[in-house]
Amino acid sequence: MKKIMSALFVLFLYTGVHAQILTPVKWSYAAKRISATEAVVFMKATIDNGWHIYSQTVKDGGPIKTDFKFTPSKAYTLVGKTIEPTPVTKFENAFKMNVSYFEKEVIFQQKVKLTSPNATVVKGQLEYMTCNDHQCLPPEDVDFSVTIIK
Repeated sequence: MKKIMSALFVLFLYTGVHAQILTPVKWSYAAKRISATEAVVFMKATIDNGWHIYSQTVKDGGPIKTDFKFTPSKAYTLVGKTIEPTPVTKFENAFKMNVSYFEKEVIFQQKVKLTSPNATVVKGQLEYMTCNDHQCLPPEDVDFSVTIIK
């Protein structure tokens, strides 16, 4: 009986370890006031070795591109588009096309015009997809909130 219980325990332990959700990307956020009426919001992705996330400029037919949607607010307006550094661009067999992506870490930036000198909260949602050489994970939506201090 002890052997059966031990075998079942090992089987459940093994199954539990393999059923863990992969989270190869961690997001963090910050903001910096650059004047009394403007600030920059930073969205940083820290990416595990071997994984990558895609640029905002991936063409149709490829992987899900990284996309930022900011919640409309009377406290701020967006200035231009969210900018990103220059990505790596390579042909990916899985998509049969050149795709642009980031490895290790990337910082996206969004400039905002503030309507008040007080502290302001910028909220939104980002969508991204992450892949490695063997698999792609389903696209993920992440809510974010960044406080711009007075």
